[in-house]
Amino acid sequence: MKLKYLLLVCCVWSVSVYAQKNTVALTPPMGWNSYNCFGSAVHENEVKANADYMAKYLKPHGWQYVVVDFLWSYDNPPGSHIGNPYQKNLYDGSFVPWLTMDKWGRLFPQPTKFPSAFGGHGFKPLADYVHHLGLKFGIHVMRGIPRQAVWAKSPVLGASGITADMIADTASKCDWMNHMYGLDMDKPGAQAYLNSLLKLYASWGVDFIKVDDIARPYHKKEIEGYHKAIEQCGRPVVLSISPGETPVNEAGHVTQNANMWRMADDFWDNWKEILHMFDYAKSWENVGGSGHWPDCDMLQIGKLSKRGPVGDERYSRFTEDELYTHMTFWCIYRSPLMIGGNLPENRAVERKLFNNDEVLAVNQHGQQPRQLYKTESAMAWYSHVPNSKDIYVALFNISDKDQEVSVDFSALGLKDGVSVRNLWKKQTIGNYKNTYTTPINKHGAILVRLTPSK
Repeated sequence: MKLKYLLLVCCVWSVSVYAQKNTVALTPPMGWNSYNCFGSAVHENEVKANADYMAKYLKPHGWQYVVVDFLWSYDNPPGSHIGNPYQKNLYDGSFVPWLTMDKWGRLFPQPTKFPSAFGGHGFKPLADYVHHLGLKFGIHVMRGIPRQAVWAKSPVLGASGITADMIADTASKCDWMNHMYGLDMDKPGAQAYLNSLLKLYASWGVDFIKVDDIARPYHKKEIEGYHKAIEQCGRPVVLSISPGETPVNEAGHVTQNANMWRMADDFWDNWKEILHMFDYAKSWENVGGSGHWPDCDMLQIGKLSKRGPVGDERYSRFTEDELYTHMTFWCIYRSPLMIGGNLPENRAVERKLFNNDEVLAVNQHGQQPRQLYKTESAMAWYSHVPNSKDIYVALFNISDKDQEVSVDFSALGLKDGVSVRNLWKKQTIGNYKNTYTTPINKHGAILVRLTPSK
């Protein structure tokens, strides 16, 4: 009888874990992230303004995540939008400024930036606000444990007698951010610390965490640690890891432990970076699928760098043709779509890029995206339309001059004529027998749906 009971318990546990793993990121996550427009210095009212915009204009098209990026526990002085907040106190070795942290060594949002967090409420009030709009809430976290928790020897919740200094790997440091140490996951209490973090985030209502400084170099045991912590937190949570390059030879591991992972370092509004992204994407071809997605990084579309972190405040430096190439490739490749620009300042061009349901369907429902060909001047990717013989095709002019770009239907297994629909224009262009050829501006793209005539 005891054996049957144990088998039943194990079965229920494994099914519940499997169910949780398979209820998030079934399609590429779509949302907004504060980093590209506000750096480390986004404020609660700005997050709410972007959430309000998303709920009104983008939610009907499938956009849902609102993500607060890094250093939300830091009270940014004027002009500090990125970087290293800490200096050692000369008298006792403590850290200045002291980040907002509880007695268990867990960081909390800084109330001067997030007033609703005052009194130890954390992000729950802001998450509630986002949830009431019918959206989902996410946060950025740095890998590991705060150095100030190690200095203070903060106790670890759920691990009796263990303190932060006993689980930190003080030799494991981020190259560009100085307020965390890595965790030694072989030490007793390290997993308990991550479990306590995710239980805290779950109590706030967090639906998405972006863990930074973990994919490059690839910290395998800590990635597993976050994955395990999510499984026990009692709430479905998307796990995004960054920055890239995530090692391609870890594809098997990352697909089992993360929902999305960065293929490259931070992507910005520069044409050469789009060209590089094509190569990164090719190296991860045929890896993405339901619950696990290679990530091209955030969409550099709209008003950027209002408060850092790279360059002056501006609308994206991409030309209009480059903007369409940017969005078209992210969609045909089925990358997560996380908008980097400040949504309330969107113009007509941004609205067209974000609210085209036929284009977004390529990202959300296209199957098996593949590169059809790539030359020095042109490129084509395609994916299959589910429950159909139709095929999505994205054609790119990657040269520095206007030219015609073609797709040969036989290369896609199509024959006897094809109907071509332009998805950006939402227009059926006509019927073609063997090939479709179209003029495309330099650095431009076209996205079509091919329907066999028979």
